Amino acid sequence: MDTCPTRGRPKPPAHQLHSLTSLRGLAALWVVLFHYSAIYFPRLDVGDYTSLIAKGYLAVDLFFMLSGFVMTHVYYRAFSESITKHYRNFLVARIARLYPLHLVVLLLFVATAFTSQLLLYIKTGSSQGIPLEGPRSFSALVANLFMLQGIAAGQLSWNYPAWSISIEFIAYLGFPFALPAIWRANAPVKFVITLFLIAAIGLLAFLTKDNFNQWDGPITLLRCLPEFILGTLLYSVYRSGSYNPFLRRDSVAMAILAAVFLTLHFGGPDFLIAFLFAGLILAAVSNSGVFARWLNIAPLLWLGDISYSLYLLHGFVQFLATKFLESFGFHDRSDLSPSLSLVLLTVMVAACLISSAITYWSVETVWRSYLRKFLGSDAHAVQPPAINNAGPEGSPELAILPQPK
Repeated sequence: MDTCPTRGRPKPPAHQLHSLTSLRGLAALWVVLFHYSAIYFPRLDVGDYTSLIAKGYLAVDLFFMLSGFVMTHVYYRAFSESITKHYRNFLVARIARLYPLHLVVLLLFVATAFTSQLLLYIKTGSSQGIPLEGPRSFSALVANLFMLQGIAAGQLSWNYPAWSISIEFIAYLGFPFALPAIWRANAPVKFVITLFLIAAIGLLAFLTKDNFNQWDGPITLLRCLPEFILGTLLYSVYRSGSYNPFLRRDSVAMAILAAVFLTLHFGGPDFLIAFLFAGLILAAVSNSGVFARWLNIAPLLWLGDISYSLYLLHGFVQFLATKFLESFGFHDRSDLSPSLSLVLLTVMVAACLISSAITYWSVETVWRSYLRKFLGSDAHAVQPPAINNAGPEGSPELAILPQPK
């Protein structure tokens, strides 16, 4: 299998991080499998044998930490120099990265809903219309247009995975003001901040009885913000180099990976798994051995490239599948046999991957560049530090998101 990081892909610049592209791609696929098998097709629920799939909602917690890590890598120098000078370019870059695909998927939902109502009218002579309130309503459409759906996703989600990009954008608004203070803090202050973050995530575990699958309402901020800031501190640890010789070892990376898998398999505490993710990020970005080469294989890098599209589009594919099944009289998916459920799952995942590859090139890359030019953003105003270790690369300009219900 091809392990060359650049074959078939543009050669990445020296400032790109190692291995996080593949890690992000695997997390996005994990979310898809969680929604499709553990929730959508009840007959495919493997919860009696392993909790690996059922814990897939935790991929969002991994995404939030990755976002904090990568945004710090890209912007710590710029915002340490001047917040006012770089704030606008930062927001334009984030909007250009997140909004085009979000808007396209939203319009796909709206078009499908109108088409369904039109077909119903042609068939029966009556139409229910789009409601004014509730999920997939006119008010929800307005909220999604302004990326406010995350504040009450249960009532505002046309595309349910998109709750996290709304909440993460809230984190972006305050990030430039928090970053300089955190970055310049001495070790004792950073230690106190770390304790505060642990307490905040512990409060989330306490309030939810250790169920981090929180996607509706203000509690999502308690899930996102501490994990995002924790990603900033993780990058500070990485840049200090204090633990890099230790973290470069394959034995350390494999031990952390094994701990993550075993804890997930046996349904360990969400609180513990979140902090194991922190170790996994540091190991992935620091390793320069076999573990890095594994993460550097071309299919995983490709999966990471399309991960944002995969994350946002899988809800729409699920929406279409529901319409398809209902047209054949399947309103209760528990009526489907395990074999038929597995076939449909395979088709849906394949549809997600193919459509994500298309939208990555036709929507994400094209419109990101266009919006930056249109809004007058200087894409070269911020230059992240060079990273010289050998290993796979993950693009700091890719949104790292997103999840689940």
